[in-house]
Amino acid sequence: MKLMIASDIHGSEYYCSKLLKAFDREEADRLLLLGDILYHGPRNDLPKGYDPKLVIAMLNGVSENLLCVRGNCDTEVDQMVLNFPIMAEYALLSVDGTTIYAAHGHHFGEDNPPYLKKGEFLLCGHTHVPKCVDKGGYIYMNPGSVSIPKENSKTSYMIFEDGVFRWKTLDGEEYMQYDVSSVQ
Repeated sequence: MKLMIASDIHGSEYYCSKLLKAFDREEADRLLLLGDILYHGPRNDLPKGYDPKLVIAMLNGVSENLLCVRGNCDTEVDQMVLNFPIMAEYALLSVDGTTIYAAHGHHFGEDNPPYLKKGEFLLCGHTHVPKCVDKGGYIYMNPGSVSIPKENSKTSYMIFEDGVFRWKTLDGEEYMQYDVSSVQ
C-alpha cells in the first residue's frame, strides 16, 4: 500500500489543489489527513487562496480515498459539510506490518505521546514543521504543513511505501526519508 500523509490545509483552495495534484502524481492508495482542514485558526494568517467552500468540494470529490483525524481547528460544523469522517481524535493503522498512531498533535504529540510500543510510529501535524525524531523506542514524525509552513520549512507531505517514509514538497521534491527497518 502507498499512503500519502498530509496536514494543516487550513481552508486553502490553492494548496489543497496542489496537494490533490500531488496525490494523483504519486498514485497513492490513500490520503491520510492529520487535521485542520477548513479553518485557518486564530493564531494563523489567512493562507493563500483561502476558500473553505472550494476545499469542501475538492475533498468531497475524492472522499473514497481519504482517512482523517480531527485537528484543533476542526469542528462538528465542518463534519456537517464533509462527506468523510473527520472527528476521530486518533487512528491506529497497520500498513504493511508497520504500526502507525496518527493524531493531529494537540492532544497527543511529540511532547505528550500516547503509549506506544518499540518500533511504532507517531504521526502528527499541528506544529507545521516537518520532523523525524527517534524518541527511544518509537519514532515521532510530522509531514509539515500543506498551506502554512513554519520555521522556514516548505509546503509538504509524506509518502509511506515499501517500509520507507519520504518527505516531499508539494512540487514532488524529496528532501528527507526514513527507513522503518532501522527500528524494527
